[in-house]
Amino acid sequence: MNKHNWTFLTSHGRVLVYLANHPKTTTREIGLKAGITERSVQNVIYDLEKEGYIVRHREGRTNRYMLHPELPMRHSLEQGHTVGDLLNALTDEPKAP
Repeated sequence: MNKHNWTFLTSHGRVLVYLANHPKTTTREIGLKAGITERSVQNVIYDLEKEGYIVRHREGRTNRYMLHPELPMRHSLEQGHTVGDLLNALTDEPKAP
């Protein structure tokens, strides 16, 4: 990997931010925008669902995602911050806790 290709957010962060801005979407759309494979998107969504950060509702061929911005960030360096803090910094509209 070229040292100039790194980013500040992980795939989990990019998927979460994309879902906050596009709650009704497909894994294909997410993958294209996040720069990861559909399979990777599926794995990230599984992780986020399992931990309660998102809830998925099926609507035809797409899903609608509801986020839980009140939940805490996971890493010890981010304690005291919620997912909503991250989303408020990186999304189009503020996300209420």
